[in-house]
Amino acid sequence: MSLIPSFFGGRRNNTLDLWDPFQDFPFTGGALSVPGETASFANTRIDWKETPEAHVFKADLPGVKKEEVKVEVEEGRVLQISGDRRVEKEEKNDKWHRVERSSGKFMRRFRLPENVKENEVKAAMENGVLTVTVPKAEVKKPDVKAIDISG
Repeated sequence: MSLIPSFFGGRRNNTLDLWDPFQDFPFTGGALSVPGETASFANTRIDWKETPEAHVFKADLPGVKKEEVKVEVEEGRVLQISGDRRVEKEEKNDKWHRVERSSGKFMRRFRLPENVKENEVKAAMENGVLTVTVPKAEVKKPDVKAIDISG
């Protein structure tokens, strides 16, 4: 979102107006509308780091309970993190001035490398941060057999 002078066309009354670059995109609502499923899906930020022992995923999920999050490993070594951010209940007398927090379903998928132990994945939620640890399998070094050369 940015401030664009009115000479860029449109129905602008003021010299400067808010411009929504996503207003004509085919998904519901633009960036200035109340966030929906598209915004929730895109705003789930996840870090993935690799240590010598494991692959570690961290997701910021403030306000989401661990019961509202699913961590799954699908066939083909695909890690899927999904869940649902609940919409805050609206009271009749409430007057909203700004809605910036996203709500709705979210899902992220990651293809894991071959050297992981799919059956030993662990997940923990602490202070709104989900940590998923995928241990690495020991990489077998190929047996090398020396061959004597005759002659």
